[in-house]
Amino acid sequence: MTDIADLHTHTIASGHAYNTIYEMAESAAQKGVQVLGITDHGPQMQGTCPKSYFNNFKMIPRQLKGVRVMFGCELNILDHGGNVDLGPSILEKLDFAVASIHKLCYEGGTAAQNTAAYVEAMKNPAVRIIGHPDDQAFPVDYDTLAAAAKEYQVLLEVNNNSLNPRCVRKGARENYLNMLEYCRKYRAAVIMDSDAHCEVDVGNHSLAQSLLEKVNFPEELIVNRSMRALEEFIPFLVGI
Repeated sequence: MTDIADLHTHTIASGHAYNTIYEMAESAAQKGVQVLGITDHGPQMQGTCPKSYFNNFKMIPRQLKGVRVMFGCELNILDHGGNVDLGPSILEKLDFAVASIHKLCYEGGTAAQNTAAYVEAMKNPAVRIIGHPDDQAFPVDYDTLAAAAKEYQVLLEVNNNSLNPRCVRKGARENYLNMLEYCRKYRAAVIMDSDAHCEVDVGNHSLAQSLLEKVNFPEELIVNRSMRALEEFIPFLVGI
């Protein structure tokens, strides 16, 4: 399976990751990753960067080490209404955003409430990816989620880190098997991401790819396969 992009990664700015933007780009170049997304955590995450961090990405080259670099944010979904921790004036400056539920920033709820949180977040025009919708602590109605992802043209992430036994999120494999069946049903597209917090994990989608291959998931619904597929969901800036 062709795999050209990794759009969910973290740098030292997130507070609990361990490499710089340039180190992450160097790692991506060494591994043949063509498009790298830097998505440090939104400001409600403990120890992460302030809002001002996301205001000045225009100062950083969009080609580093021969890799196209896109600058976004992993937004924290804050409540069942899908509200996130950056407002429109900052979000419009980003290339894209991932929206995720994290235990430190979200109280949780029923499957209906958690699903509503994701669906409402999808309606935010900056949100192009729903990050790791796989944690058994936050049950989800995957039928509704996949249908909404198709409707709003938002990617559902198959998060490689979630599938690693060391991850604090549990139940990912079973939840992804469920989610992928509904993605197949509705023709909702997915993206493999590393969620790397260290440069060694940049571009590492081995567990995600193995799962997708195991269920014979349609390759045409995996946007990592080509630039054209990515651009249908996340338009690249002119000049990148």
